[in-house]
Amino acid sequence: MNLTRVLYFTTSTVIDWVDIFTRPIYRHIIIDSLSYCQSHKGLNIYAWVLMSNHLHMIVDTNEDTTVKKDY
Repeated sequence: MNLTRVLYFTTSTVIDWVDIFTRPIYRHIIIDSLSYCQSHKGLNIYAWVLMSNHLHMIVDTNEDTTVKKDY
């Protein structure tokens, strides 16, 4: 067990807190993007919740990844 790993709690918001994620097409864009980052960028997602106008996640990354820079 690696106890030195760093977890990040992130919050991403929409400008002016617009309720954009009530529309399925925009929810799917976020979900597809997170899935891509897991498959190709080394993102490990432990928990997440997509609200109507923001996203919370608990994540970490593989050591050889650029996802932190991309985010």
